[in-house]
Amino acid sequence: MNPRRGYQIAKRVFDIAFACILLVALSPVLLVSSLLVVLSMGFPVLYRAERVKQGGQSFTMLKFRTMVQNADKLGPVITAACDPRITPLGALLRKTKIDELPQLINVLKGEMSFVGPRPNVPIIVSCYSGDEMQLLNVPQGITDLSSLWLRGQEFLLEGTDDVMHDYENRVAPIKVRLGLYYVYHANFWLDLKIIVATATAIILRQDPTWSFPKEAVADTLYLVNQMVNDNSRAA
Repeated sequence: MNPRRGYQIAKRVFDIAFACILLVALSPVLLVSSLLVVLSMGFPVLYRAERVKQGGQSFTMLKFRTMVQNADKLGPVITAACDPRITPLGALLRKTKIDELPQLINVLKGEMSFVGPRPNVPIIVSCYSGDEMQLLNVPQGITDLSSLWLRGQEFLLEGTDDVMHDYENRVAPIKVRLGLYYVYHANFWLDLKIIVATATAIILRQDPTWSFPKEAVADTLYLVNQMVNDNSRAA
């Protein structure tokens, strides 16, 4: 069997088995979170976000609702930590990443994987360059290297006057660079390290960069320094 094909099969089997285990183990958390959302914000409990999956097709990504009703009509698709659309309960769900747990259903359905580039909204995908389109060659995931590197993304955008501009110039380049690294170097061992690093970063607040291959760290630091120098020259 082709090693790449073997990896893809193992990844899918792992996704199904691990998603089932977590859905059962975390069912009390899911139930309590659902009740809290209803009591504090009313229905609907889930936010259904249009995203683009592997191959370029759209799908509905599930999250616990963390914002006011019709939030997508009241502001940009990218949110900062200080976004007034986020409710107090929503801020807690985001901080603990509990809002992402309904995506276990997306994983079971085969629309997402545990590890892979974070799925983007269609309007951003429509602006992908040729290189960026390669991000859609692998399953989109709940977590990845860029999620770990930018685990405080909302706070990076806090206080900005133009969230979309700052996202495109300060966050998106790093997401793309690390996403493409994953596309080219994905393997089951790297997937397991990313999952463990994500769990320890959320639960124990540990630095997750131990899971990064050295070349990925060096390449990302080089990009960050480039952006800092470019911003300094622009100022």
